[in-house]
Amino acid sequence: MDYREEQQYEIDALDSIYCGEMTILETSPYYQFQIPVKSDEFDSDEHDIGLSCCLKFEYVEKYPDEPPIVEIEDVVGFEGEEDELKEHLMHKAQENVGMVMIFTLVSAAQDWVNGHSDFAKQKKLDDDDKRREKEMEAELKRFEGTKVTVETFLRWKFNFEEDMGVLKKRNEEEKNKKLTGRELFMTDKSLNESDLKFLEEGDLVKVDESLFEEVAGLDICDADSSDEN
Repeated sequence: MDYREEQQYEIDALDSIYCGEMTILETSPYYQFQIPVKSDEFDSDEHDIGLSCCLKFEYVEKYPDEPPIVEIEDVVGFEGEEDELKEHLMHKAQENVGMVMIFTLVSAAQDWVNGHSDFAKQKKLDDDDKRREKEMEAELKRFEGTKVTVETFLRWKFNFEEDMGVLKKRNEEEKNKKLTGRELFMTDKSLNESDLKFLEEGDLVKVDESLFEEVAGLDICDADSSDEN
């Protein structure tokens, strides 16, 4: 097999597939090139949306009968997990030894970043749901208050009436109900004053003295004697 020729054919094919995206870094002694990989929803302006990286490939002398050298560069969104992706790609490379495999490896990387992006997105949604549930539970607890029992209600009622002055007024009313008339009279000076006021403001009673003179002229004893006969 002419490995050099085989490699050239693949480079030409990749250039057609990834036109404008693939960057050739070196041609000698073997090709070195980069191909970017991005998750479907990746947004370069919003760094917290999606995943991306750049795959750097380098042919070896007997490629494709030997796997290429693969490096993961310019990682966005899955920093620290580069080795996981590289291991995944090397496993795919071993499965495809003997065949040109760069397109297969790039496709595998594409599926990997999409899967991890979907997982991260779902985790964010789940975390947001849990946060909202906790906020809702906290809000509901604010309205639950204390469980009402007879004892707690009576305690609340007593405190409420005391704060509103109802209890003091009720005690005064109960105290007044137990007073005798004399005690009320002695306690409430307005009763004595009202009598005096009545006497001061009342009309004078005029007496016709002539009526008493006529009565005096009657012989009461004679009237009684005639009744006995």
